[in-house]
Amino acid sequence: MNWQGITVGYALSGSHCTLPEVMPQIKRFTDAGANVIPIVSGSIMTTDTRFGTSEHWQTQLRDLTGNALISSIVDAEPLGPSKKLDVLVIAPCTGNTTSKLANAMTDSPVLMAAKAQMRNGRPLVLAISTNDGLGLNAANIAKLLVAKNIYFVPFGQDNPEGKPNSLVARMDLVMEACEAALQGKQLQPMLIERYLYA
Repeated sequence: MNWQGITVGYALSGSHCTLPEVMPQIKRFTDAGANVIPIVSGSIMTTDTRFGTSEHWQTQLRDLTGNALISSIVDAEPLGPSKKLDVLVIAPCTGNTTSKLANAMTDSPVLMAAKAQMRNGRPLVLAISTNDGLGLNAANIAKLLVAKNIYFVPFGQDNPEGKPNSLVARMDLVMEACEAALQGKQLQPMLIERYLYA
């Protein structure tokens, strides 16, 4: 696919352990010529973890995309009227974000961007990363699976023995899932044995 002239919204919520996996995917988009708009949750803006400091991730996002971060609900709201994003991916999409999205809650820049994208009938791609995907969040994932214009990066259990309820997307398939979504298709197979690729 030719990504020249395509604007990709790349939203990140607070699955900090997954951030090292998603940064190379952002670079894939920019290397292919896409304009990538980074959108971040409050957790990315404020939390230092053993996986990296908030400043480290913010700097990396700005350097990779060449764009300022959208880090407030106020800054994310104009994405709706402007119809700026051809496709929006939330990667990683935490259980918290999944739950709120499934229940029409809009209390973060990431969720406001998602609401704007759905308002415009444009594709929203989710790369889930949640420890309770087969627990309480299973019902929320099911609601999103049948929602119009929502697509998933293929996902599966990442640690069936140690964390049997945990589901994580294959982040290396983010670009392929977005390409399929732009054609109105779900990348298949959607359910995979994720732990085999870890």
